[in-house]
Amino acid sequence: MRNVYSVGQINSYIKNMFAQDFMLKSIYIKGEVSNVKYHSSGHIYFTMKDKSGIIACVMFSGNRSGLKFQLQEGQQIITCGSIEVYERDGKYQLYAEEIFLDGAGVLYEKFEKLKRELNDMGMFSPEYKQPIPRYALCVGVVTASTGAAIQDIINISKRRNPYVQLILYPAKVQGEGAAESIVNGIHALETLKPDVIIVGRGGGSIEDLWAFNEETVARAIFECTIPIVSAVGHETDITIADYVADLRAPTPSAAAEMVIFSFAEYTERCFDEYSRFNHLIRSKLAFIKARYEQLEIRLSFLSPLSKIREMKMHVAELERKIQESMEKILLQKKHTMQLLIERMNGLSPLERLKQGMTYVTNTEGMPIVDIEKVEINQKLVLQMKNGKITAQVLDKEKIRRDYNE
Repeated sequence: MRNVYSVGQINSYIKNMFAQDFMLKSIYIKGEVSNVKYHSSGHIYFTMKDKSGIIACVMFSGNRSGLKFQLQEGQQIITCGSIEVYERDGKYQLYAEEIFLDGAGVLYEKFEKLKRELNDMGMFSPEYKQPIPRYALCVGVVTASTGAAIQDIINISKRRNPYVQLILYPAKVQGEGAAESIVNGIHALETLKPDVIIVGRGGGSIEDLWAFNEETVARAIFECTIPIVSAVGHETDITIADYVADLRAPTPSAAAEMVIFSFAEYTERCFDEYSRFNHLIRSKLAFIKARYEQLEIRLSFLSPLSKIREMKMHVAELERKIQESMEKILLQKKHTMQLLIERMNGLSPLERLKQGMTYVTNTEGMPIVDIEKVEINQKLVLQMKNGKITAQVLDKEKIRRDYNE
């Protein structure tokens, strides 16, 4: 008996067949849009068709962030996604992940392929990015000589800093030969040695911006010894040049704002730095002066002259004390001497003579104190207060006296 399968089994088998086909997991399909429905959940349901057939498609809300336009009836598009079977209904459909207007899809695939290749080579690595000079005085610009991009850069340069020199290489930025023109512009400006180079143009479609997705342009930017700022398109436009450049600016105007420093802000910053530096210098000088004065004081105490002055002061103080001591001793001695003089005056023969006493000597001047030493008729000299008398002994009488009384 032949095998009999249920509808669910067949649908499951077919789903597994689709799942095992590698090509159906990521495929690009070109066709015309029809039956577009934007569901309240955020999903988009539509059909793609051409002369030979149709295919149902759905884009879930989670993938809509990459859709940059509104799907409309009759549009020619290229859809990238996977083809799978919806098992319940037994129908296959395209689950769209990215949608491009026809013409951009092939270019986008080339863009992604080159992006992966250059990334694998390390050309996007941060360690190869050159720093953008903070105060660029000469800026090279590779862009079209006419158009909004160069005018925006010129206007911003005049406003921010009219002293910055701009060197324009008028390159072709769109169409045939644009990539070669941009490369030549980078090489030409590199020989002039500006501080930084801006490479860019205004916005446009992926076809318009394709020159900045060419590998030759990417390599010229990567190999350039001058820092390069990529400024291609509008903020949402991303090119290979943006990944390779040392810095990406969302627009040419933004690139000018980043690269050309404000002269007014620079002047104000210089004044602030001068004030700060002047304050630091003054503080440092004040500290050094105070330190010098401290060292000078310490040195003055330790210097030989200071020691000599200190010793002189000490000697002078000792001299003063010795002088005072000597004067004190002399005064005491003088007072003592005065007392002794007074006492001696009281014992002086002259003082006794003044009191009426007489001093008796022989003619040779020897004092006579003992009557036994006197002879009768001997001549004696009597010393008185105001003169002397020579007398002759006529008689003598010895008298006994007790001197212990």
